Amino acid sequence: MEPQESPEPKGPAPAGAKNGTGTETGVEAASGAATGAAPAPATTGTVPDAGTVPAPGSGSAPAAGTAPASVTGTGTGTAPGSGTGTASGTGTTPTPSGPRSRTPLTALRSPDALNLLPLLLAAALWAWALPRIDFRNIAEFGLLDRFPLTFYASLAVLTGGFVLTLRRAGTAPLWPATYCAAMLFALKAPPAILYDNVRYAWASKHDAIISRLLDQGTVHPGTELSGGMSAYDQWPGFFSLDAALVRAFGVDAAASFINWAPVALGLLTVPILILVYRTFSDDWRLVWTGVWIFQLANWVGQDYLSPQGFSYLLYLTVFAVVVRHFVLPGSAGPLRDRSTLDPAASAVPPPTTTRQRAIAVLILLPVIATINASHQLTPIMLCATLFALCLTRRYRNIGLLVTSGLVMLAWNLTMGRELFLETLGTLREKAGDLLANSRPGFAGDPTGPGPELVGSANILMVLSLGGLAVAAVLLRRKLARSALPLVLAAAAPLPMFAVNDYGGEMVFRVYLFGLPGSAFFAAAALVPAVGAASRAATAARRVAAVALPVTLIAMLAGFLPSYYGKEGMHYAPPGETALTRRAFDRAPEGSLFLAATGAFPDAYYRYDRYERWFFTEQEVDENLRMLKDPASYLAGGIPEGKPAYVLLTRTQGEAVIGEGYLPAGGFDRLRAALKRSPLFEVVEENEYGLVLRHRPAGGG
Repeated sequence: MEPQESPEPKGPAPAGAKNGTGTETGVEAASGAATGAAPAPATTGTVPDAGTVPAPGSGSAPAAGTAPASVTGTGTGTAPGSGTGTASGTGTTPTPSGPRSRTPLTALRSPDALNLLPLLLAAALWAWALPRIDFRNIAEFGLLDRFPLTFYASLAVLTGGFVLTLRRAGTAPLWPATYCAAMLFALKAPPAILYDNVRYAWASKHDAIISRLLDQGTVHPGTELSGGMSAYDQWPGFFSLDAALVRAFGVDAAASFINWAPVALGLLTVPILILVYRTFSDDWRLVWTGVWIFQLANWVGQDYLSPQGFSYLLYLTVFAVVVRHFVLPGSAGPLRDRSTLDPAASAVPPPTTTRQRAIAVLILLPVIATINASHQLTPIMLCATLFALCLTRRYRNIGLLVTSGLVMLAWNLTMGRELFLETLGTLREKAGDLLANSRPGFAGDPTGPGPELVGSANILMVLSLGGLAVAAVLLRRKLARSALPLVLAAAAPLPMFAVNDYGGEMVFRVYLFGLPGSAFFAAAALVPAVGAASRAATAARRVAAVALPVTLIAMLAGFLPSYYGKEGMHYAPPGETALTRRAFDRAPEGSLFLAATGAFPDAYYRYDRYERWFFTEQEVDENLRMLKDPASYLAGGIPEGKPAYVLLTRTQGEAVIGEGYLPAGGFDRLRAALKRSPLFEVVEENEYGLVLRHRPAGGG
């Protein structure tokens, strides 16, 4: 028999304490009198409609000793919903009157109007800027110098409006929610609205996988495909869902909705984050600021139509259920006593019995199975997070951890057996190499002002987010203690650096899975605790009043280059896609296609019928050797008797420089050398790219 939780103390809450709704218990509901005084009698005086409304959890209350309003004199009091107001009496009997009409000026000063005006202004600026985004002429800075100034102004206005809504976040949560959705849409909807092609090469790759699944009606996990494409048949859950969506929507392919994935996944993530953050905080200001920071810090680009984006959403769902419904009886201790908690913290959720947790595991089992059927890395991150939670007595749920591990192992040894065994074979050389596994990419450093700016912005974003989060953990130790699961979840992915480099992307995945906890504590560093009356607390609130908007603007400035600074790699005009498809369609089935990189749209078009060699995706030293004589180098790698084609596009030129595969000017030298060589002949050339056919040594 497990011990039951002792009931929470029922005595009066201390001054400034919360009542569980985000409102201070020290604030009188509406009395018109000071503490201990009887309600003031009605007078003929007027109470101003507009007043200062205390922010939820602000701790402000009527001053002690204030006399109630009198019929023979004047006094001060508070009116319902109006904040602090004044009332005067003349000694006459009040005359009943109907509702007072508001003047236009009074209506504009109402809290709702003040929240609405920035939203309308931002929408007007954004709508005016949208058709003026020059995405068809992207240069070295991506979209950064193609966005009109009004686009940036709209984002700044949204940020200012969001900060204003935080003053009433507890009583009017719809406003910060609206601003969060508006910022998400403003940041990530432009490509979905404007682009006439699929954004991001890997999104078009996934479109090709979905199209093949629709065409063949099944997966072939045992079929060997060029370029590691067999793995997608071994983890087909996400693609099967998208194939069903294509059928349900009655469209030809996923390309018709693929660019909307970042917006859709972002909107679906918000309520899950709210559930997680509300588990650990009663302060709605902190909750919404955490959601806002999460959106600005989520620049790693894994929110496109991908197995990672989908499985990450499911991962957060499992985490939310665990922290809310898997608390062991008798494990909360003093974390249910309000006097021991940070003013912004929530008490630990009610405990659940063994039977309730077992039922919850059964409910989560399909979600965990879907994660394992969709992605290779996310199940490992889930197990790492559940293991980290087991380090606390509060969430020591061995059954859920074992269940997740067994589901992962079962999938890896059946459907994913081939790639799983191949990955195990690489652990000998990868395990323990922390520097190599944490290096972004697997080539050299990006070259050019645009890619260099992106790299600097990435580093600054990581440092600023991490610095704020660490500061909050150290300075608000009571909050860190009650929200320890978020600290552990943020740290759980770090050991992955000792295991593998995940194709040069491990650093981005570790950052992504640590982001929910990091964003929460970064928000805690910017939204100080309320209720304290010390000089230090007052000074902290004054500093935060300036630091919060400044930091949010700075993070917005970091997000934009991180997300849109390499847009030349992500957008390709329809003419480039048409060139690529013509090249594949005219080649005999089984041909080998050589391209500088796979980071271009339709690189995997009809991927089950051709072989591919992305020849610059290797170490930089080898690429420098290749550039000395590109034609001989490439011809030497073509198997005898196999038809081979070289496909070079404008997007590839952006990618090999932006990712550091080739030095500046290397792509142009490569292209010119191949055109001059007698080993290759030009099949097609236009402004979008170049297609060459290999001439065998015998002249066939």
